[in-house]
Amino acid sequence: MNDGYPIKELTYGEALEQSSSRKKAVSGISTIDDISLITLDGASIAGMANVNGRIFAALGRANISVFLVSQSAFETNIALGLSRADAGRAAAVLTREFEKEIGSGEVAAVRIENGLAAIAVVGENIKYNSGFAGILFSTLGRNGISILACAQGSSESNVSFIVEQKNLHKAINVIHDSFFLSEYQELNLFVCGTGTVGGKLLEQIAGQQSKLMRERKLKINIVGIAHSTTAIFDREGLRLKDYRKQLDKGMAITPKKLRDEIIKMNIFNAVFVDCTASPEIAALYGDLFDHGVSVVTANKIAASSDYANYRYLKDTALRRGVKFLYETNVGAGLPIIGTINDLCNSGDRILRMEAVLSGTLNFIFNTLSADIPFSRTVRMAMEQGISEPDPRLDLSGRDVIRKLVILSREAGYRVNQEDVAADLFIPQEFFDCSLDAFWEKLPSLDADFEQRRQALEKEGRHWRFVAEMDRGKCAVALKAIDRSHSFYALDGSNNIILLTTERYNRHPMLIQGYGAGADVTAAGVFADIMSIV
Repeated sequence: MNDGYPIKELTYGEALEQSSSRKKAVSGISTIDDISLITLDGASIAGMANVNGRIFAALGRANISVFLVSQSAFETNIALGLSRADAGRAAAVLTREFEKEIGSGEVAAVRIENGLAAIAVVGENIKYNSGFAGILFSTLGRNGISILACAQGSSESNVSFIVEQKNLHKAINVIHDSFFLSEYQELNLFVCGTGTVGGKLLEQIAGQQSKLMRERKLKINIVGIAHSTTAIFDREGLRLKDYRKQLDKGMAITPKKLRDEIIKMNIFNAVFVDCTASPEIAALYGDLFDHGVSVVTANKIAASSDYANYRYLKDTALRRGVKFLYETNVGAGLPIIGTINDLCNSGDRILRMEAVLSGTLNFIFNTLSADIPFSRTVRMAMEQGISEPDPRLDLSGRDVIRKLVILSREAGYRVNQEDVAADLFIPQEFFDCSLDAFWEKLPSLDADFEQRRQALEKEGRHWRFVAEMDRGKCAVALKAIDRSHSFYALDGSNNIILLTTERYNRHPMLIQGYGAGADVTAAGVFADIMSIV
């Protein structure tokens, strides 16, 4: 409903023109360092006569200059920006001037905030750009920069505001970047994890940096790289050609120290990219969100953690205006999570999901044959980088359970891992021993698997490890699939998912493709990074 008001729909060209004019509004930025904010507030101020006259007369007699005045709409609060050198005297002058009102409780004691800076954004076209101040402040807010006071001149050609001194450099960069005062839009990445996925991601970024600068005017800076023991940082951007040598000489790191270094750097348009499988690294996300840092992650731990924590992270990211993206948690580079979100956001409802979500298990059961026993297929999956370093994470079904939980949550269901019914196809004793003992015992399963495989082959069926969700009820199990099923011909390490929704009911939506491998997973992470731009 539009309540009778006309709605103007912009063409793509008009939208670009409007966006461009908004960015042309800013012609310069000026700043003042090391200032203070003096605040008078009280509900009774609104009823006092000539409050502003008394304030400025008293400060004028003391030869104290004020360069910014901000007053609330209800006149219960007046904030004054002035030199830090004058702050103490100004507070004393105003305390004397309003001694009676402070004593009676009509006015609160004068407050001083130090360690601040003032920024003025100037441009003759600001007044012609509707919503400019809102865009400016929301852009700063997304980068974790709080505005303590603001004012706009009567000519509407400038907007002035006060921030903490520690955020001055970051705020200037945000404004330059967002309003095209700089040649390139910049994105500053902290990449954690340099193994198969993280290493491939850095290779892909290095290969695309020049093209993105040339064709998209986008500058991707890798300002931090960390692995399990060391990290390197450079706010101007690290050299990717020899980053592994730099890491060898980097600072010793722990998850807590990594978080502290990222927050201390306080850099604009910051994105933390998690290419690990570490619970300790996943535990950093909430703090990073609170400091204006977006998170792109291939790590499934956070999104599949206890539902309350999952909800907290989603809500915190939304509240702070940053991104929390994890498309590669399921299906590597396949657009599964994005598709589910698009369906739900457009009013559809996911009723049922049926999927093969483990590229590792699909590879194992596709490779299994009379010539290649079960134990050898598991070893091959690990050697080719398809499985986890400890393949029992895949063989136990835990990885698939996590993925099913994530998809069910994105579909709108409150699900935890313990709610998923799991039917194991390997005895529990193989998971209770050491990894070395696991490899030693694994060939003992070969004969049984071969006998069962031959029986399936005679029936024209294949094994598939299937994840199912039906209106919030979840299960995973190894199933025998016949030729009539969409999953029968699934080859290699591919993944497949069938989505039955209120709209796609008689004919479910099918998404299929590579579901494992460092290249496609890194490409999916890269795509999430680009979506932030």
